[in-house]
Amino acid sequence: MRLFVFARHAESVLNLEHRVNGDPNADVPLTEQGRAEAEQLGQTLTNLKLECCVHTRFPRTAETARIAMAGREVTWEVEPLLDDVDVGELEGWTIEDYRAWKHSHGRNEAFPGGESLDEAARRYADAFRALVEGPYSCVLVVTHEIPIRYALNGAAGSSTLDGPAHEIPNAIPYLFDEDGLTRAVAGMDAVAGRVSA
Repeated sequence: MRLFVFARHAESVLNLEHRVNGDPNADVPLTEQGRAEAEQLGQTLTNLKLECCVHTRFPRTAETARIAMAGREVTWEVEPLLDDVDVGELEGWTIEDYRAWKHSHGRNEAFPGGESLDEAARRYADAFRALVEGPYSCVLVVTHEIPIRYALNGAAGSSTLDGPAHEIPNAIPYLFDEDGLTRAVAGMDAVAGRVSA
């Protein structure tokens, strides 16, 4: 059985500040607690024969992956398609202000200077599709809250991708087999207005 393990990055300084960051060039390191969470993630995955570790362009995912995979030989891949949502001019806003903007606009409306949630969902689906089509049997993907939320809810047939799973904790593994990740892709494509190939 093929296994795809998804984990949100460990706690970062912006998690403590309750601010959003969609720019991969911003230096947002892990906190001391975050580094401990990344170590715990690695311990949790000790007995899996991971072949590949994928992370996004964001420093907090790379740092989480590096700590979690310390001492293990795996193939490393950086996947920009799994980057956090580009929030454009909302960069650095508080979570509360970001959510207020999001709830007053449709999924297909882009953040000013950024992308829409539907655009993000479509690129996440493309990344997940590539994982399914890829050569690895056991992969760790260190990414962000929204791609994992969308995958969980897409696989469950959610009509919004925001529920029933909503709050995704830091550095906790979520497991998908090939069929589950394929369902996630189809569900995300359906909500984002694209028919799966």
